[in-house]
Amino acid sequence: MTDPLPISAKDVRDAARLIRGKAVYTPLLTSAPLDARAGRRVLIKFEGAQHTGSFKFRGAYNRLARIAAADRGKGVVAWSSGNHAQGVAAAARLLDMPATIVMPADAPAIKVANTRALGAEVVTYDRFTQSREEIATALAESRGATLVPSFDDPFVIAGQGTIGLEILDQAGAVGVTVGQVLVCCGGGGLVGGIATAVKDRAPETAIYAVEPAAFDDTARSLASGRRETVDPAARSICDALLAPSPGVLTFPINHALLSGGLTVTDDEVRAAMRYAFATLKLVIEPGGAVALAALLHGKAPPAEGATVVVVSGANVDPMLYAEIVGAA
Repeated sequence: MTDPLPISAKDVRDAARLIRGKAVYTPLLTSAPLDARAGRRVLIKFEGAQHTGSFKFRGAYNRLARIAAADRGKGVVAWSSGNHAQGVAAAARLLDMPATIVMPADAPAIKVANTRALGAEVVTYDRFTQSREEIATALAESRGATLVPSFDDPFVIAGQGTIGLEILDQAGAVGVTVGQVLVCCGGGGLVGGIATAVKDRAPETAIYAVEPAAFDDTARSLASGRRETVDPAARSICDALLAPSPGVLTFPINHALLSGGLTVTDDEVRAAMRYAFATLKLVIEPGGAVALAALLHGKAPPAEGATVVVVSGANVDPMLYAEIVGAA
């Protein structure tokens, strides 16, 4: 791929300046028991501490804040299974903009309730028979609103990439060299943004996308060199990572910058959530646990330097969480 990539490290730095004071500078955590379990130095970037409980606020605010003042009254429309929904709703509230979110009917109830509580209108759809993109696009066109994709947007990708800047700054402050970063992956915006930021300053650092086994479209796309799709019959408990294929904008970034794709099973995700609760004292949603699951189950390659695990969110349905954590 010889064409310029959709975003640059400068775009990420610009996003960091724009969201400073609006987004939470989330912690980079250490755990001696985790280091011993993994047999390596591990740092956890915990985005569950971000506004609305996931990294999505970063990209949403960076996108919405770029909308011209004259157009803000027309609002924004987005689609999401829950985390982008809440991030857009929270950013829209801060910027005094109406927000409408197209959400799957089977989205976790807590994510739907939180999105509505932030003032957004929620429009539901069947994720297995309807197109969320078509519904959202039609709504935006009818209202003159700005469409805010969940990952395939340069400002959204750059906003998520601010996590990469923070990782390097925080690790450097304690004298730790980052050897690899494991990042959950749905459409690829988070890992693409992080890779853009990290590779600019630390080109030797390896970045891996981690996906649910049944939704390994990015791993397969990286191997084949073209955008692959997911079997429509595929299912996973990782509701935040069920994108059907890599993004048009995110795939070129990830193909150019990532070292590879890793996959984990739903049972490995459940085990990681239990480990996070019992040992790390962290609440993690299924989609946010895949990178930790890859580390705990020996999927991450060896690294010269510390392994950073990005825990992308903590918005888990209470009933599901109780079932998973309570299981032996």
